[in-house]
Amino acid sequence: MTFRQLIKGSFFHFSDLKGAKDTPFWKAIIYLLVLSVLLAIPSVFQAIDVLKEIKADSLKIVERIPDFTISDGEIKTADNDADGFIYQTNSIIFTFDPDGSRSEKDVKNDLVGNYFSIGLLKKEAILALPDYGGISTSVLGDNVLKFSYNQQPFKGLTSQKLKSAIQNVNLPGWLPILMLVAGIYPTLISLAVTIVFISFAAWIFARMRLKSVGFLDCFKTIIFCASIPTVLSMIILFFQPQFDYSLLITIISMFIFFTASRGFPNVKLPGA
Repeated sequence: MTFRQLIKGSFFHFSDLKGAKDTPFWKAIIYLLVLSVLLAIPSVFQAIDVLKEIKADSLKIVERIPDFTISDGEIKTADNDADGFIYQTNSIIFTFDPDGSRSEKDVKNDLVGNYFSIGLLKKEAILALPDYGGISTSVLGDNVLKFSYNQQPFKGLTSQKLKSAIQNVNLPGWLPILMLVAGIYPTLISLAVTIVFISFAAWIFARMRLKSVGFLDCFKTIIFCASIPTVLSMIILFFQPQFDYSLLITIISMFIFFTASRGFPNVKLPGA
């Protein structure tokens, strides 16, 4: 049975999947990678939506910032009586404090949930990132980043330059591809672990039915059995990003395996 026939069978003719056990292992792994790509696609769209939301929120914020310049490493407003403020949008908690009444700790303490906490303080800029399971800390060393006004890109910054820079920000065309590549690895690991556990259950089931197949045969078969539940999971993830697809893939893949396993050869019993 050809690779194309197996893919077609995984969607329309489950009984044809009996031939999956004979497909080369490397082809099965490639198909597993394809399924992982499908599961990673929704996260790319969600990430792009988040970036667009951050830009929109940033534009709202800069409209509230009074005219300022950076001089001698400090923020100085054109109107000496201009007050600082704290402003919250859907994704950002922003602090503008030219008077020096707030500290790095205050900006960090503003951080709630998945918000970004940003502070333009008197002598430095602060960016506090949501620490997704320790990712920000492990990658950057800390989820709170400090930037001196004596260094680029803040040296010589003005309110007009800041507004212009944010207005001109556009997502590069290669960014979705980079996001997809970055998202494939954790998705592949998660899906592979799920497939391995399902394969153990499928192998035990097949042996109980006296089918002459090994664990690797079941593993390759389950990969193709996971086609439909993977596509369903991808669709659900577009609407429910936190959806745990493992159970859905497990149940439907096992159901399809029941049909496919009927075509497996039986164990030859002594004296039969």
